[in-house]
Amino acid sequence: MRPAVVVSRRTFAGYWEYLLEDAIFTAPPHPAWSGAALLGPDGKLVGIGSLVVSDAKADLPGNMFVPIDRLPPVMGDLLTLGRPSAPSRPWLGINLRKLDGKLVVSRVASDGPSDKAGVRHGDQVTAIDGAPVRELADFYRTLWRRGNAGVTVRLSLTRQGEEREIEVETIDRYRYFKLNTTY
Repeated sequence: MRPAVVVSRRTFAGYWEYLLEDAIFTAPPHPAWSGAALLGPDGKLVGIGSLVVSDAKADLPGNMFVPIDRLPPVMGDLLTLGRPSAPSRPWLGINLRKLDGKLVVSRVASDGPSDKAGVRHGDQVTAIDGAPVRELADFYRTLWRRGNAGVTVRLSLTRQGEEREIEVETIDRYRYFKLNTTY
C-alpha cells in the first residue's frame, strides 16, 4: 500500500450537524482510518483519522483527519467529563444533505427538536431566522451564531413546492442522546 499524503486542508461539514473548519485530507484512502495517526515529516502527531471521504481533493477519495491542535484546549474536560465543558451549541436533530444545490432534510431524529416542531424528511431548508443558507457549513455557522442550546430558531422551508416557516426550540445534543440511549 502506498503511503498517504496530505492533499488538502479545508472546512468539512458533516450532515449530522458537524463542522470542522480546518480538516486535513489525505490520499489514497486507507482502510484502517478510524483513530489512525497522521504524522508530519518530523514524526510528530498532526491529526487523528476520522472518516473515509470521496472528495479529499476534487473527486479524489481519501481520509479526513482532525488536527491534533484541536485537542489540548479540551483535553482536561474530555478526561474528566467525557465532553467539552463549554456551553452546548444548539442542536436541531436533523441530517441535511446538499442535493442539486439545495439543503434537503435526509433524516429527522425521532422525538428530537425538529421532529417535535414538524420538520419532515425531504423538506428543503432555505433560511434560519431569515438568513439564507445554501451551503452546509454556512447553515451550521448561522445556527450556532444564534446562541447556545435552548435558543429558538425559525427555519424557512420548502415542502412539496410550498414555502413555510417552522420554529424549532434547539436542545443540547448530549442530553438528547443520553436521555434516549439504553445500555
